[in-house]
Amino acid sequence: MNTDTVEGTARTVVGQAQEGLGRFTNDDDQRAEGLARQVSGKAQQAYGEAREYAQHAGERVVRVVEQQPVTSLLVVGAIGYVLGLLTARR
Repeated sequence: MNTDTVEGTARTVVGQAQEGLGRFTNDDDQRAEGLARQVSGKAQQAYGEAREYAQHAGERVVRVVEQQPVTSLLVVGAIGYVLGLLTARR
């Protein structure tokens, strides 16, 4: 878990409390600010989760390349060849 995930979760909880306080006091501005804080917190939380996923995916790719360097080289070469064919001018 990284700091973005933790901060996003905290921001979401604070937003929920702020929205609840706004409902209790019938303060529409407070409710709206709480809802906005919740949305911001959920977005930051999703960003943190995406960063974490990308980091783990990168580590898996490195592991596969270390275990099978020849196969990895052939795959990358094939991808490069196909991209060259797709982008070649006719």
